Amino acid sequence: MEKEKAEIASLVEKYGKVQSLMKYINKDTLKESYGKQPKGKAVGIDEVTKEEYGEKLEENLENLLCRMKKFSYKPYPVRRAYIPKGNGKMRGLGIPSFEDKVVQGVFKEVLEAIYEPKFKDFSFGFRPNRSCHDAIQRVNKHIMADKVNYIVDADIKGFFDNIDHEWMIKFLEHDIADKNFIRYIKRFLIGGVMEDGKRLETESGTVQGGLISPVLANVYLHYTLDTWFDYVKKHEFKGEMYMVRYADDYVCLFQYENEAQRFYQLMIERLKKFGLEIAEDKSRIMPFGRYKGSHKEMDLGAHA
Repeated sequence: MEKEKAEIASLVEKYGKVQSLMKYINKDTLKESYGKQPKGKAVGIDEVTKEEYGEKLEENLENLLCRMKKFSYKPYPVRRAYIPKGNGKMRGLGIPSFEDKVVQGVFKEVLEAIYEPKFKDFSFGFRPNRSCHDAIQRVNKHIMADKVNYIVDADIKGFFDNIDHEWMIKFLEHDIADKNFIRYIKRFLIGGVMEDGKRLETESGTVQGGLISPVLANVYLHYTLDTWFDYVKKHEFKGEMYMVRYADDYVCLFQYENEAQRFYQLMIERLKKFGLEIAEDKSRIMPFGRYKGSHKEMDLGAHA
């Protein structure tokens, strides 16, 4: 898939908006995606394992491609499973069927080829050759080397569950001219969830556990947050300011207290426009820097 990704990246550089993406969803790329799927993973509602699907791999892939060309291929609802979070609560995950994982694997590669050249340098989560450790290093670098005195530590409430599908498609259509490719993204978004034997509609959000969910989440935040941050930094603020984002967790670093407070208010309104909300009990301004170490932390809820 590396050759295909390089070709897509070249088209992005040349034209900005790309088309004819469905040609990259072919037998070779699907077969490669099959090979990349790990063994022994939990099964989706079809209960098919990698080994079982691989017993008739050629036949299964031919059948899958035939259905995709006729647009009769529809993803199964994902199977809901829960894993414990660090705070004692449970996080809901969606486990796709194996065939859907194979398809999503190729879609993920195509989306990464389109968006990696577009994503901001301060975005680190779920991206190739970037890690949480890299994000922490970037924060430390800003604190040590730049005029940083205040940090806005922000938390988006239920981000993955509240992604607005209409906005998501608009963002994708800004960069992708292949309507059939977008059509399948829509099908994954509205594929539904099976929980306790009941099918639940997914009218918003992208289910955590799907292979394309992380890159879709990054696309959503690229347009709702990252590009907006760069714009207001250039046009509306005078002091130094920086952002470091890892998926839906991010910090914004400021030279001036009043600009940190103003940015927080603007951020609430910006996210609200796209169906997102700050968890005020988890968000705060921290005086943190060479000159502000003695100040008390400020509760952002008091400034909302």
